[in-house]
Amino acid sequence: MTSLICGSVAYDTIMSFHGRFSDALLADQLHKINVSFLVPSMRREFGGCAGNIAYNLKLLGGDPLIMATIGQDGAPYLEHLKKLNISSRCIRPVPDAFTAQAFITTDADGNQITAFHPGAMTFSHQNLVSDAGAVKFAIVAPDGRDGMLQHAEHCADQKIPFIFDPGQGLPMFNGADLEHFIDLAAYVAVNDYEAELLVERTGLSLTDIASRITALIVTRGELGAEIYTGGQKIDIPVVKVDKVLDPTGCGDAFRAGMLYGMSAGMDWPTIGRLSSLMGSIKIAHQGPQNHNPSRAEIDDQFKSAFGYSL
Repeated sequence: MTSLICGSVAYDTIMSFHGRFSDALLADQLHKINVSFLVPSMRREFGGCAGNIAYNLKLLGGDPLIMATIGQDGAPYLEHLKKLNISSRCIRPVPDAFTAQAFITTDADGNQITAFHPGAMTFSHQNLVSDAGAVKFAIVAPDGRDGMLQHAEHCADQKIPFIFDPGQGLPMFNGADLEHFIDLAAYVAVNDYEAELLVERTGLSLTDIASRITALIVTRGELGAEIYTGGQKIDIPVVKVDKVLDPTGCGDAFRAGMLYGMSAGMDWPTIGRLSSLMGSIKIAHQGPQNHNPSRAEIDDQFKSAFGYSL
């Protein structure tokens, strides 16, 4: 059954600077920065949290429905989704804006300078959850502030169990806002840094948060993940890869595994392991939507990693 994915679609322009930012930024001159970096390599990727989650859910055989906004430059993204057979019927064009875009420059030490233009994402509140029709689960991922609040409230009003995934949007909300999201959601998914910020802003412990919802999922990078549910904590191991190439979009791949596993009625240890596997498949590829394993290959990798079949 369809999973509704409320969040951003965006273009990621990724550039490589072969030097070090520290060589160009003088400590005693930071009050008047005027620098230029030569970037010999550049690539443009399809991204955004909703786009990335939908891409990975489709790989698993799920039925993603993206609810997002695009700008006047959104036609290539819509064509991309059409080729993937992912519905765009709940993607709203905003003619007087650009599609959300991130411009990321990485230096030789892996440091990054990023400029993000939200563009059409700011108008995400114009989308109505009621327009999606029948859905089994939903996720409210990083998006425009008003849109995230509205979509969470509408999902709750329509009795759609949803994952609250604040991601990089978490700093937009104060403690009362975040408690409101927790009370509306059935599930909360954060990484370890976001978990600390969530605890700090709400004054709630992870145990407190977990007691209010069906499950709290905390990803911890190379340390795996933890799922707090039913008064217990389930440790999820990381799936090792031969080479770590690009972490961009790994959290989105993990969340796609969650949506698929929940829709399929899997138990929480299996949901967590499938999600971990999806993150590991993604991290071994450049860009958030360039990995393309078949479902049979995913099943084989799962059995090899965990010793049983999905």
